Amino acid sequence: MSTDGDDDPTVPIVCEECDTRTRVPLSALADQLERHNETRHDGEDVAGVDPALADQIADLVVEDMGLLDEE
Repeated sequence: MSTDGDDDPTVPIVCEECDTRTRVPLSALADQLERHNETRHDGEDVAGVDPALADQIADLVVEDMGLLDEE
């Protein structure tokens, strides 16, 4: 949760190449990642959402969509 009173949740982003970790508002996530990768890594997708969070989100989506349900 953001500390400035804003209700926009923050998302952890990681760049192993730069050895940086930060949190950004969800509404700014795509722009922040694109800007970092463009300015620091010549447009390569190096920085991204923390892999642990990305895995959790993927698991929730799979469960919610019932993709593992046997018929």
